[in-house]
Amino acid sequence: MRTQTVAHRTRYLRLGVPAAVLGTLTGAIAVAPAHAEGDARPVERLQSPPTRVAPAEAPPATYTVQPGDTIATIATRFGLRTVDVLTANGLGWRSVIYPGQVLSLTGSAAPTAPATSVSPSAVSTTHAVVAGDTVFGIAQKYGTTVDAVLAANGLTRASVIYPGQQLALTAAPAAPPAAPAAPAAAPASTPGGQTHAIMPGDTLFELARTYSTTVAQLYALNGLTAESIIYPGQSLVVAAAPAPTPPAAPTAPEPPVQLSTPLDAEQAGNAALIIAIGRELGVPDRGIAIALATAMVESGMRNLAWGDRDSLGLYQQRPSMGWGSPEQAIDSDRSTRVFYGGASDPNGPASRGLLDVSGWEGMRFTDAAQAVQISAYPERYGQWETQAYQWLASHG
Repeated sequence: MRTQTVAHRTRYLRLGVPAAVLGTLTGAIAVAPAHAEGDARPVERLQSPPTRVAPAEAPPATYTVQPGDTIATIATRFGLRTVDVLTANGLGWRSVIYPGQVLSLTGSAAPTAPATSVSPSAVSTTHAVVAGDTVFGIAQKYGTTVDAVLAANGLTRASVIYPGQQLALTAAPAAPPAAPAAPAAAPASTPGGQTHAIMPGDTLFELARTYSTTVAQLYALNGLTAESIIYPGQSLVVAAAPAPTPPAAPTAPEPPVQLSTPLDAEQAGNAALIIAIGRELGVPDRGIAIALATAMVESGMRNLAWGDRDSLGLYQQRPSMGWGSPEQAIDSDRSTRVFYGGASDPNGPASRGLLDVSGWEGMRFTDAAQAVQISAYPERYGQWETQAYQWLASHG
């Protein structure tokens, strides 16, 4: 999202060694706002535009990644915003870069190696990994399983695959494949030993909420860490006190439905704050509704002091990605102003807010929110559109 510190945001499946741009199956858990810095400044975009520190070097058309590089350090070096480098190369906050990778710094998407065309019916073949590939997606394409791909290539679920890597593949046998091995067994003290079968789109954050537990407990029960991945078909041990009605395992991606939920006192207070700041900044109702829906998706409209990696606050903004300090990230007032952005953005040019997105007013509701958040699940914002306007009417 802009010039200062950074290293990326929203949701990746890691497999292989250094770095690949992967689709993620583990959902992100959150991102961080920040600490209020005085009274809000009036929106005078033309009179007082934020100034950007001059880069140490003029940006070239392309840049070859060196060992130790991150998107944040590359952007800072050439006076660019992190979000612009990500967008120019078709990357997300969870994407991984690797030494030797060529990045575009001029806005055109980075070239990707063409995928090797292979018939899924072949008994055995190879697949050249391209940007965006995941082991799960490759396994589905060739009619095999994640475990079979891992075994055929000497990989583990902690490995990372990278563009250009050749993966050996074997077509799935006629008989149904064996279920994937369960992760580390839960301690014997786990009441009931209740498990949950992971489905596409599941995240540890959502499972913790569903089963009235915490992400830390799920880590402990299943021998996981913050770097671990979860994948469809995996069986996880969940908290002893499950929700009264565990959700039925979906057989298809989330339908584009409108969600609804009443707000408790904490959520209502945060909704009122988001609306009040939007009114103060002169943001149209549509923009305020987008801010409300985004806060609900990212944090349940709660000012969280934890999240995925270093994500914090209402909008799960990440200090490591240039959204401010940890203290600023959990300041609800400041984080809301940073989400709105514009000339009065307390974070300056280090991040991109809604008002900084050209043509946001004409975008789809969910696309406008995604332009700020760069989430692994961009359609989720639009599911709260109708409810967001109702909150605006009730709390504004």
